[in-house]
Amino acid sequence: MKKPSQNYLHKSAFTMLELVFVIVIIGILAATIIPQTKTNPLQEAAIQVASHIKYTQHLAMMDDRYDATRLDANNSVIWYKDRWQLVFGASANADNQVGYTIFSDTVGNAVKRGDADEDEIARNPENPNQRMTGGYTGAVALDIRHPSFVGMQKLNLGRSYGITSAKLGGGCQANWKRISFDHLGRPFQGRQSSMESPYNIGSTQRLIKSICTLTLRDGSDSVVISIQPETGYVSTAF
Repeated sequence: MKKPSQNYLHKSAFTMLELVFVIVIIGILAATIIPQTKTNPLQEAAIQVASHIKYTQHLAMMDDRYDATRLDANNSVIWYKDRWQLVFGASANADNQVGYTIFSDTVGNAVKRGDADEDEIARNPENPNQRMTGGYTGAVALDIRHPSFVGMQKLNLGRSYGITSAKLGGGCQANWKRISFDHLGRPFQGRQSSMESPYNIGSTQRLIKSICTLTLRDGSDSVVISIQPETGYVSTAF
């Protein structure tokens, strides 16, 4: 068998110049692609919150609270005060950071406080041992600073994503800090506990009539989450 010539062997190998050229090209591609693959905490927070707003609506539709026989001491129906809701806050139990809690105000027939007890908070569908709160007033188990905290660290937006504020706007009043849903999936704002009927009218109307916005800020940038009236459809603008 004829041996390959030395000239052929030489041509089949990479020269040092070619190797350097390839390394330079790889470096340029890496510098272009890697920054685009880095996570953006603000966007991650917005995606998570939007998902959990949808989950709150899902709970409201699947766990229908409608019950015309539920009466208070004055024989007034109160079933609507049990509606599933997502509430934002920055209490000491949340380490004074922006966080949120998903719950249904089910405790007691005569009194609905509008605040969450531990057993009223939704369970994490991925881990039933966890409650869906980023820290809430009340039991030690709801205090994110405590070793026995049963909530979810990611629901504390300040600690997990550096979020400094979560503010409602548009069709929602900023100071109410709550989004809830009825059994048809329609979105409401504010405390259900302070309503006097399922669908208050006039100045106490809580049913969202125009696009409600939720703006998340991290100190330097912001993301807007929009919630449509009637359908409760959620979208995010980055």
